Amino acid sequence: MRETTVTFRSGDHTLAGTLTSPDGDGPAPAVLLVPGSGPVDRDSNHQRMPLGITRHLAHALHDAGFATFRYDKRGVGASTGDWRAAGLHDNIADAARALATLTAAPGVDPTTVLVVGHSEGALIAGALAAAGTPPTGVVLLSPSATRGEELLLWQAAQIAPTLPAPVRALLRLLRTDLVARVAKNHARIRATTTDVARVDGARINARWSREFMAYDPRDDLARITVPVLAVTGGKDLQVDAADLETVARTVPGPVETHVVPDVSHLLRRQDGPASMSRYRREVREPLDPRVVGLVTRWAAAQVARVG
Repeated sequence: MRETTVTFRSGDHTLAGTLTSPDGDGPAPAVLLVPGSGPVDRDSNHQRMPLGITRHLAHALHDAGFATFRYDKRGVGASTGDWRAAGLHDNIADAARALATLTAAPGVDPTTVLVVGHSEGALIAGALAAAGTPPTGVVLLSPSATRGEELLLWQAAQIAPTLPAPVRALLRLLRTDLVARVAKNHARIRATTTDVARVDGARINARWSREFMAYDPRDDLARITVPVLAVTGGKDLQVDAADLETVARTVPGPVETHVVPDVSHLLRRQDGPASMSRYRREVREPLDPRVVGLVTRWAAAQVARVG
């Protein structure tokens, strides 16, 4: 595998990423890989948890004959800036510049460039596809079709029953309703005006949170005319698998959706009841081959369609 470090400018910042090139002289079809939320690098790795999602996908897509580009978010890895000060729309702008960089890269066929996004990256992929010059197609992994504030409340309701028994007992003792607490914090966040603020004792990316809570993915989904593949795990506690039906109804272009049984938000197999407590164990395993197979086969089909 040929891997090259590539930098590009976005606003006042320099972002860095890895371009992988398949064997042969090209030009090759290409895929931009957009990671999820928070301070994650080009491989989707967080300082506290190495998710590896975009790295796994890059290698699988390379083996399928694609060039790929994945990048460090602002203030992470080799990219400049502060991730806490970046808003959702900044992240979309960064991805648009990454897409332009990939499209212009040597050995890339500019007529066949796809975008694959996971979690927040799926929202960003949808926003790019809805823009004036869309990619050839988009893959939405663990996507949401719900306004951000409503999604966060849904997450709290799903996660609360899966917390360890001692934590649930403490919440009952303190008479703390997790959903109500999240809603209260939302009001505090909406009242902030700075990029970074302290809410409920923690220093948070306030501007991103305000923009995310106000963002409704359906507005962009309704403007996507290129083919879409949307995939969610059946045990995802961070997005509602039922949102795939909304994606299919809202996108005017061709849509293919899949709910993959026993797969979590991290795109790994999860046995037993759905729980985020298993994440640390899951990241030691590769991505579920059913998810990877859906992505690589669908991407190859788009190349054949364009070709």
